[in-house]
Amino acid sequence: MTQTILIAGFQHETNTFAPSKAAYENFARGEGHPAMPRGAAMLELRDVNLPAGGFIRAAEAEGWALVPVLWAGASPSAHVSADAYERIAGEIVAAVERGGFDAVYLDLHGAMVSENFDDGEGELLARVRRAVGPAIPVVASLDLHANVTERMLANADALVAYRTYPHVDMAETGARAAALLKTLFERGGQRGGESGGESGNPRGASLARAVRRLPFLIPINGMCTLLEPSRSMYALLGEHEQGAVRSLSFAPGFPAADFPECGPVIWGYGDTPEAAEAAVGALYERMLADEAQWQVPFLAPDAAVAEAQRLAADASHAKTGPVVIADTQDNPGAGADSNTAGMLRALVNANAQDAAMGLFFDPQAAAAAHAAGVGATLALSLGGKSGVPGDTPFEGNFEVVALSDGRCRYDGPMMHGMQVEMGPVACLRIGGVLLAVSSTKAQMLDRNLYRVAGIEPERMKILVNKSSVHFRADFEPIARAVLVAKAPGPMTADPADLPWKHLKPGIRLRPRGPAFAG
Repeated sequence: MTQTILIAGFQHETNTFAPSKAAYENFARGEGHPAMPRGAAMLELRDVNLPAGGFIRAAEAEGWALVPVLWAGASPSAHVSADAYERIAGEIVAAVERGGFDAVYLDLHGAMVSENFDDGEGELLARVRRAVGPAIPVVASLDLHANVTERMLANADALVAYRTYPHVDMAETGARAAALLKTLFERGGQRGGESGGESGNPRGASLARAVRRLPFLIPINGMCTLLEPSRSMYALLGEHEQGAVRSLSFAPGFPAADFPECGPVIWGYGDTPEAAEAAVGALYERMLADEAQWQVPFLAPDAAVAEAQRLAADASHAKTGPVVIADTQDNPGAGADSNTAGMLRALVNANAQDAAMGLFFDPQAAAAAHAAGVGATLALSLGGKSGVPGDTPFEGNFEVVALSDGRCRYDGPMMHGMQVEMGPVACLRIGGVLLAVSSTKAQMLDRNLYRVAGIEPERMKILVNKSSVHFRADFEPIARAVLVAKAPGPMTADPADLPWKHLKPGIRLRPRGPAFAG
């Protein structure tokens, strides 16, 4: 008998300290994500590197029938508005309540905080579980930066998270969710009476579950799986995931969501409680032993530019290509608005040559450039809007070098094949610095986001990317070196610097750092 699966996606990474909230219109635009495809249009994601795409391909290979609802995502920001949450979650739950399927798959992020719910995904999963009852399997994929809660775990038969950052395995994660669902079908997929406990799902699901919550927060720059210790930690998941251990996940968390369950979690599913507990316990002990290695060094803006200039001028360096600086505290992929000017000021003050920076989100500046035309000179004031101490406006005369409509396709490893519309885009020049200005907020995770502004990134000596880690997937292959700078911005790179109020007392605010007193 053909299995029928209802599928939907609702993704948002919420920085509760960020300056701007996510309204329904942000999800409708997509902001670097698909622009809310509904029904059959959602199936077109099959060729996009998203969890839903990987799940769709895997499901079609199994011969399953799919009931697509919608896929909604917006750029990370502060809270999702209550209106946006209820409209999108309501549409998903209404489809679930109509029935006519054998299982539910949800493509979620895992770090959504709305105006009305600290645990956006836990609330959605609870609503879905109430609608389907205990017998229908519910599985979901999660971002590596998920803040995994007890409510999420309790209301899903299986949760599976990415294993790469930059997230090049999103589609693969969707396929792993499909494999877990197939296991549940083969084992009957029934959820019996209450059992509870960390080593077994509530209601006695057909796979035993083990969970461990780590006692310290991790800076997002330290989570990069191209670097140690993250690379080795994720390799261990694969080594332990065998035999009776069906699935293991480690989410280092998103350390900018001020609620009690923010932080890293390890969990897994097995044929027996003992198998799941042994694997998860071994990974937990490894994390505790390696805690100090998860700390991250940062450079001040002027120091980062000076080091980039030194490396770019070093003819004996083993690699060619630009030096890439991550403007990590203005990363729109973590809740910032991509419009602080600290790194621009550092480049201009250092008389940097053959340098480029992007994306700088300023619709007014982009519109002024389009109105003035290529070759015009504009007096502009950029930045200074975040309210963060030290983020002051940068004022200068900029030459309009290039203009475009902002339409481009991602060709890099992340989101490969996705078409995006950035609105009017302009390339502005000041001194030896080119600035890619966009009308839509998006993280610099693909080289084509420079090219859409007329900038060839490979020809630059210095690139300043408004990103933390995702840029590495497409930029590290061309980079002479990668540096991380802390210019003033809303996405505080060191979680110990944040004004926490609601964390669980006792959790350390950074590896080997001070504990939150409550």
